Amino acid sequence: MASQLSLALVLTTCSLLFPITHQAQSSQTQLLLQVRRQLENPKVLDSWEKTYDVCLTKPSSTLAVTCERGVVTELRIIGDKLYRPAKFLGYWLPNQTLSENFVMDSFITTITRLTTLRVLILVSLGLWGPLPDKIHRLFALEVLDFSSNFLYGSIPPKICAITGLQTLTLDNNYFNGTIPDWLDSLSNLTVLQLESNHFNGTIPESISKVTTLTVLSLSSNNLSGKIPDLSSLNKLEMLDLRVNELDSGLPGLPNGLVTVLLSKNSLTGEILQQYASLNRLQHLDLSFNFLRGVPPEGLFSLPYISYLNLGSNMLSGTLSDDLACGAQLGFVDLSMNRLFGDIPACLSSNSNSNKRTVKLGGNCLSGGSEKQHDLKYCEVGNMTEKSRKKEVVMMVAVIGGVCFVIMFFSVVFFVICRRSCQRALTEQKLLQKPVSDNSATGFSSELLANARYISQSVKLGTQILPTYRVFSVEELKEATKNFERSSFIGEGSIGKLYKGRLENGTYVAIRCLALYKRYSIRNLKLRLDLLAKLRHPNLVRLLGHCIDGAADDADVNRVFLVYEFVPSGTLRSYLSESSLEKVIKWPDRLQVLIGIAKAVHFLHTGIIPGSVNNRLKINSVLLDEHFVAKLSDYGLSIITEEIYRHQVKVEDQQIQTNPAIEIARDLDDDDVYSFGHIILEVLTGPRFESGEFTNVDLLIKSLSDNEDADQLLDPIVLATCSHESLSLVVSIAAKCLSVETSSRPSVEEVLWNLQYAAQVQGAADGDLKSEVTSQA
Repeated sequence: MASQLSLALVLTTCSLLFPITHQAQSSQTQLLLQVRRQLENPKVLDSWEKTYDVCLTKPSSTLAVTCERGVVTELRIIGDKLYRPAKFLGYWLPNQTLSENFVMDSFITTITRLTTLRVLILVSLGLWGPLPDKIHRLFALEVLDFSSNFLYGSIPPKICAITGLQTLTLDNNYFNGTIPDWLDSLSNLTVLQLESNHFNGTIPESISKVTTLTVLSLSSNNLSGKIPDLSSLNKLEMLDLRVNELDSGLPGLPNGLVTVLLSKNSLTGEILQQYASLNRLQHLDLSFNFLRGVPPEGLFSLPYISYLNLGSNMLSGTLSDDLACGAQLGFVDLSMNRLFGDIPACLSSNSNSNKRTVKLGGNCLSGGSEKQHDLKYCEVGNMTEKSRKKEVVMMVAVIGGVCFVIMFFSVVFFVICRRSCQRALTEQKLLQKPVSDNSATGFSSELLANARYISQSVKLGTQILPTYRVFSVEELKEATKNFERSSFIGEGSIGKLYKGRLENGTYVAIRCLALYKRYSIRNLKLRLDLLAKLRHPNLVRLLGHCIDGAADDADVNRVFLVYEFVPSGTLRSYLSESSLEKVIKWPDRLQVLIGIAKAVHFLHTGIIPGSVNNRLKINSVLLDEHFVAKLSDYGLSIITEEIYRHQVKVEDQQIQTNPAIEIARDLDDDDVYSFGHIILEVLTGPRFESGEFTNVDLLIKSLSDNEDADQLLDPIVLATCSHESLSLVVSIAAKCLSVETSSRPSVEEVLWNLQYAAQVQGAADGDLKSEVTSQA
């Protein structure tokens, strides 16, 4: 009898528990099927179509669902949307993102109902939009990976409430704003990967307090300023800060690091002696910076070092004959520096039997097979460094003498300006308030309303620029005498251009754009607001706009853009033989190219979304009275996408008879390729304008091979350039003009190479000046 009662009790218990478990499984399955629908049924989730329980999903490299006691604890979905477009304007892209019907907020709402999730990995699924703050509802989360999607905006601050989070990976998205300063509140964070986004500002000091970190990757952003001292991160093994705009000295590092990647920044100073004691270090890349001095000998003999790249810096001095190389060292790059003297035995190609790859070209070393500079090239750089140190000491003394006076006036200035600053901050917050709009095409209203600066290098410039304002049609008619013929400057594919004089006497350039699409007033104003945020010292200042139309949509078919007037003319006029008295020399041409590169870099990364289709032409480059390059006709694709679409339709009809039109159109749309054409014209001068060179590929090949340079290059360039500087610019031009998109450099690489070419030219000019002085 007792045994029968016991059996009955067990059966009753099981019958009660099973429906609960089954109900939980059914609820989880329904949620994940809803997730599948919101992800628009990707192929990777086809196995869920006929399942009654997703917890039975067979794990694979692209899909995994882990359940414990009937609830989902891990969800990993890796889609096939791997293509990362060169430009992303903040709204859906056919066949690349999820459709225009996808709503990120609704999707995250569904996901957060899976409250037991500990691992959430959603990669390459075409997710687009800002990441909602409600993601913090996944309080049990330990791993969050949304890499290779189309997410933008800032990282939600409430993520800091997920105290158990160990891995945060948001690589290859379009996040902007600054790196959060609350990361130290994540006391269990071990992996932080935010590479290939659009983050700006400095790396917060608080990151040095996240002592649990083992991986820190912030590469390929727009970070600037100082790298914090990271020596307190005792568990850190991987540090990747490549391809940013960091411009401090090298930071202190923890002893446990295995990989350090700091290349393609603007880091200065000497390589710290402490780096030679990083006994676990295997991979060190400090290339493409402005580091000086002699590298520490201990770097080469670290017990596990296998890759050491110090190339393309300003390292100077001699390497010790006793320099030793570690047994694991397989690659060393010291090229493009200012090292001189003998090559140490362990770096000589004669002693390592080709077991070690060593690059030493572009120095002043003796005994090597690679091309080297004359000794004076490196000695001038070394003397310049010593004199610079003396100048710094003297400068500090002078500055110290006037600090007291400056501090006194600063206090007075602070008191006077405090109220004005508070009022300005209030206005700025009002300007950044999102504006809702139902416009489905083009830039989303929220994105346009919240677009903001990224580049820190233009803050000073934006403070002194005139206030952007809205003009009336009457003002512009009066300024141009009713757009009479005498005020007409020219006409291009993007509208007519007039010269005008405002009531206060200021001369302006007014461009009239005809819109093929009748925008709503709100949508057009948001686009113009985004264009107004494009402020940079190397851009022709946009002073305001005028919408020609009444309040209803049907009347909006023209918009006027009002720019500062730059009277000194175009860059092309300074390359022409017809005005030899003002033709500029090679060093000045380099500075002009650097200015253009800075402008294009800002257009690509200075706001979110960036302006990447600017159809650069040499006639769009103007020079002011100080020979500062200013780019005009920029950013117009923001409000003229319909004009371009109209042109594309016309061209598409022609492609059937002339397929070359499609190739030419695609090349014109690429800013780097167009910039290569500008570099080429700066090199060849009036010969290019005259149409003498019809085959650009053949011209580039001849220049790269150094064939008939005197017949190809502008004589002014040949007479005023150094060979090394010229070679660098020809090389970057050839890369820019590559027909293969993947072979072209980034704008950052173009800018770095031009700046380096200017430094090489400056050193050569200093060398020549020293020779002239000594002979005198």
